[in-house]
Amino acid sequence: MNNPFHLTGKVAVVTGSTRGIGRAIVELFAELGASVVVSSRKAEICDNVAAGITAKGGQAIAVPCNITRRSEVEALVSTTRDRLGPIDILVCNAAVNPVYGPLSQMTDEAFDKIIDANVKSNLWLANLTIPSMAEQGGGAVVIVSSIAGIRGTDRIGGYGISKAADFALARNLAVEWGPRNVRINCIAPGLVKTDFARALWEDEELLAERNRTTPLRRIGHPAEIASIAAFLASDASSFVTGQTIVADGGVTIA
Repeated sequence: MNNPFHLTGKVAVVTGSTRGIGRAIVELFAELGASVVVSSRKAEICDNVAAGITAKGGQAIAVPCNITRRSEVEALVSTTRDRLGPIDILVCNAAVNPVYGPLSQMTDEAFDKIIDANVKSNLWLANLTIPSMAEQGGGAVVIVSSIAGIRGTDRIGGYGISKAADFALARNLAVEWGPRNVRINCIAPGLVKTDFARALWEDEELLAERNRTTPLRRIGHPAEIASIAAFLASDASSFVTGQTIVADGGVTIA
């Protein structure tokens, strides 16, 4: 019986994949048979994660990249093709949130940094990879967004604006590239126990309130988001495109 969830023979690029959700994604993809590209800003950390994957029998290479620099994004794509072949799967996971406070205190510089990293870089990556996916018969793009793009907040508003933009980016790319069998989808996690969200879950009062108001009564774990990314990257989701899958323990429906 064919397994629609396998990724055997696929080449997957995952940005921001040395910790948290991104690392969980790249490790799971490798377990499912994909050749994976581990990427974040620091080369040594990328090398360590890739080495851990290969030590377990997976295939991985490390390609450091600052996603806000167009030349490095182009190098990430070209290096992947040179070393592993055509790209079948792109996961845009890397993101920044330099501001923890109200929008009224956000500087133009901070807002530009958020949009460049969380939206513009995703468009760069999409435009550099999707045409080739279409030429080879299809592919999948997964953008890791956030429920901050669905709900209002008085703490991470700039981040939320960027994540709402990612929903629209996925929908528009899905319409453009659906006829060529390239699927683009988003994941919108709730609060997940990662270093990126540490300021939220280390706040004991905030965490207690979040657990109380979450139907599942807990926050998420990176592996729980990775499995959704694997579904969206695989043939198991072959009729799904332009969608946002919310994984928040029920917060947004409570």
